[in-house]
Amino acid sequence: MQNVTPVAIAAFGLELVPAVLFGCVADRVARGVGRWPVAVRLSVPALLVAPYVMVSISQHMFRWGWFALYAALPVAIAWLLLRAAAADQGQRGDWRDAFILLVVGLAVDLRWFDRAWPPGVRALNELFLVDAGLYGFLAIRQLSGTGFDFHFRWSDWRTGLRELVFFAPPVIVLGLALGFIHPHRNLPGVGSALLRWVGIFFLTAVPEELFFRAWVQNLLERRVGRRAALAIASILFGLSHFNKRSVHFNWRYVLLATIAGIFYGRAWRENRRVAASTITHASVDWLWGLWF
Repeated sequence: MQNVTPVAIAAFGLELVPAVLFGCVADRVARGVGRWPVAVRLSVPALLVAPYVMVSISQHMFRWGWFALYAALPVAIAWLLLRAAAADQGQRGDWRDAFILLVVGLAVDLRWFDRAWPPGVRALNELFLVDAGLYGFLAIRQLSGTGFDFHFRWSDWRTGLRELVFFAPPVIVLGLALGFIHPHRNLPGVGSALLRWVGIFFLTAVPEELFFRAWVQNLLERRVGRRAALAIASILFGLSHFNKRSVHFNWRYVLLATIAGIFYGRAWRENRRVAASTITHASVDWLWGLWF
């Protein structure tokens, strides 16, 4: 794969560390961070710039402007969420939460930062934003009810696969009717297929479910209730796909992604578990790649 060098792999591993820590011991991390002086709490996330430095120097594309952005953005997120935590102790949602989610969502969807990275490793940018968001929302804001937890339960699989079964038949029919999907045969070996599912799970489904369910839907529920939050989060999820697989507004993708978001949101909210909705999401994308 292009530009997947040992340095890029090392940078990827470095970016995985915060995500794994929050996925495994989020409460302990949050308590530990909470004991630090405020200046330390706000300055530590600047270290998230390290993977950019590693990759950009190795590829001879280091720029001070990008360095400043990648060092300052996590600090700004932490500072805003520290202010949000003080102003909104009931965690009903603050304008700072919405502002951060808007900026992060647009940065990913409109690929604002892609030029900072060499082709083939731009997923490192999204993982950087995941790390910055996790630190801000879980360690600084200490947002409850996210369900970001890598300790899998049987109920995660039961709920996630149930929503897949509910979702697949009507959406396959609709997708075929719209001409959006086309059956094809793509059957890799068992090991390759399982590896592909794992890759989709961690690199695509986890970041999107963290954003749209643990943060967006979670915060919306506190303001507008469960049903409205599910609808709004699903519409936003659908709209985030407007430019996928097309240079124009891809309304078919938006429609099908919105419907998918409803089932992903149902999976998350049953026990407020990102793992459950991620299982549904990863399985949908995996089956799509295999058969459609």
